Amino acid sequence: MSLRLEDIELICRVKYRYWRAIDMGHIEEVRDLLTEDVRVDFVGGSYRWQMEGRDAFLGALTQAFNPQTISVHTGHHPEIDVLTQTTAKGVWYLTDTFIHLAENIVTEGSALYRDEYLKVDGVWRIRVSTYERIYERVEHLAAKPNITAHYLGKSPWPEATGGGKSPRPEATGGGKTPRPEAAGEK
Repeated sequence: MSLRLEDIELICRVKYRYWRAIDMGHIEEVRDLLTEDVRVDFVGGSYRWQMEGRDAFLGALTQAFNPQTISVHTGHHPEIDVLTQTTAKGVWYLTDTFIHLAENIVTEGSALYRDEYLKVDGVWRIRVSTYERIYERVEHLAAKPNITAHYLGKSPWPEATGGGKSPRPEATGGGKTPRPEAAGEK
């Protein structure tokens, strides 16, 4: 059995960029990582988040990853199978933490992603992304967490920044956007 290592590495880089971009709120960067007809189905302990289409998914990510949230997504142990010149599938182990500052809720857990990839114009993109939680813990905090650094908090939303901080140059929007139900568990 021979492995197509270059394609496997390129697919890994797509998924790594996806997690980094959502954690940093760089949602437009995610656009380049998805097919136009992307389908997601995320099953957590208290939710199921399904949608189709890149624009719908990006809109939901924009709402979920904002100055009122902190997230860390780490993916490991990729098992990538390149099926043809233009198709592949992969299984990833996810460990994540999502803090919703306005609601004082911390969600953490792990999941197994099962993705499908399509090579479009020579570039690998995510076509299907699904996960099911291995475990999930949701905790309501009694007090505000003592956050001493917060990348998304650099945007102009005063509740997240404590006022006075400079916004990120790439920050967009201006109004508060509520977090969709459990959408942070990507």
